[in-house]
Amino acid sequence: MELIKILRSFTLFALLAGIAVPVMAQSSQSQSTGIRRGPRDKAADTQSESGVTQRMKAFYEEQDGSDADLQWMRIIYRSLDLGNPANQALYFPEEPSEEEESLIRIILKLVAEGRIPAYEYLDGREDFSDRTRLDVAEMLDRFHIPYTRAKGSTEKNPRFTIAPEDIPAYEVLSYYIIERWEFDTRSNRMDVKVDAVCPVVHRSGDFGMETVRYPMFWVKLESLRPWLAQQDIFVDDDNNLTRFTYDDFFAMNMYDGEIYKTRNLANKSMMQLYPDPDDRKRAQDSIQARLDSYDKHLWVPTREELEAAREAREDSVDGNSDAGKVKKEKPRRTSVRGRKRGEPKVKENSGPKQQKGAGSAVRSVRRRK
Repeated sequence: MELIKILRSFTLFALLAGIAVPVMAQSSQSQSTGIRRGPRDKAADTQSESGVTQRMKAFYEEQDGSDADLQWMRIIYRSLDLGNPANQALYFPEEPSEEEESLIRIILKLVAEGRIPAYEYLDGREDFSDRTRLDVAEMLDRFHIPYTRAKGSTEKNPRFTIAPEDIPAYEVLSYYIIERWEFDTRSNRMDVKVDAVCPVVHRSGDFGMETVRYPMFWVKLESLRPWLAQQDIFVDDDNNLTRFTYDDFFAMNMYDGEIYKTRNLANKSMMQLYPDPDDRKRAQDSIQARLDSYDKHLWVPTREELEAAREAREDSVDGNSDAGKVKKEKPRRTSVRGRKRGEPKVKENSGPKQQKGAGSAVRSVRRRK
């Protein structure tokens, strides 16, 4: 009996050992697979100091499309006045908090820390390349913004720190944006994209009477989007829930801006082309109307649209004919000038005349009674 117990225990031990070996091999294989895949995901998910990962940046980067896919494109320059209620979400809050921050504070902090590139304002000849890369220190000195060298700053990669109270948030009262209106043949639709943003500082002139606008620099919106997508904003005073972000604000074209320039060969603004304010306003409205209705004239109308247009024409024709009938039924006066020479005069009441005799006979009979 003891021998049988020993054999059974040995068999059980062998079975357990035989089962454990594949399990250990499988676990080691999965661990080795995880080790091979781990560094790549870890590098992609590595967060920067502001909470933006490399994967987030790659997600918001636009793929360069081919011009062969575009049938039509137009570049529009707009000025967003922050006094307009539709654009006030870019200005408020005036003082930053843990949850909210104005747009200029986000942009200037990222540019000073070297996280996003900025480019010189060239007044219609924008070139977003390394040749026009912004010298941040020179820009901060030009606008009299105090700063200090940040930790890790080098000559090739300078980094600066700006105190929150030194950011000119109260002076940035407008923004310039570059819109790109495109009609893509792949999607067969019109698309409006904001290509770049430029903060504009409003300061009084030398004599303190006239306000002068000073454009600061251009920033590509695609480089800003990872940070803009994390910042919630208020767009409606009737709803205190922050349902939108800065990225939604530009992607959904929730702003209201005036067209101050279109890309042209002469590189002239609307004010230079149309000095008169009324002529300039009409030209701006005409450009906006053409932009809004461009894609509507590219398609053949459907059967329902044709029937609706035909019914509308018939209704208009019927209304005109009814009005004409009413006019015809109205008695028409004949003037002397309207008659031809030698034509007999026609009276208005041309009905049959009653005979005098018949009329007097009836009256005489009643008298006799």
